[in-house]
Amino acid sequence: MSEKPDFEKIGASVLGGELTLKECEVLSSSMALRKVKDGERLVEESGTEHTLFVLIEGKLRVISETDGEAKDVYTMKIGEVAGTRAFVDRTPRKASLEAVGDSIVYTMEPDAFEALLEKHPRIVYKVMRSIFRITHSNLLRMNQEKDQLSNYINKTHGRY
Repeated sequence: MSEKPDFEKIGASVLGGELTLKECEVLSSSMALRKVKDGERLVEESGTEHTLFVLIEGKLRVISETDGEAKDVYTMKIGEVAGTRAFVDRTPRKASLEAVGDSIVYTMEPDAFEALLEKHPRIVYKVMRSIFRITHSNLLRMNQEKDQLSNYINKTHGRY
């Protein structure tokens, strides 16, 4: 596999869903490829890097620490994106990312993405729409999980 991102794989991800292959090729020039070994952490919760990650091969665990205990929040699938909030807001990470098996991710830094604004504003617009949809989808999923938990607790009166 080439050490450069494959633009066709970007097109198959949720990030590239609206992009043409030519637009994916332009976007790929702002991205890097990173190979991650099983158990290796890409980022740590509270980390200050603002990298956006697109999972291309393998799986990534999203891990959050509560009261010093690490808990799995979600397992990412191929084509999914992580780090949208830190990427857009440039704020510390809310979770850690760890490879489950050997994995490949494409990475993008905010400055490299913003450099596309002048020559390719339509690509930036489409990617930002995708990031909004990803964030909205995550919020809907979390609300559904909260509702399911609330229903379970209310129906069983907190019994296991």
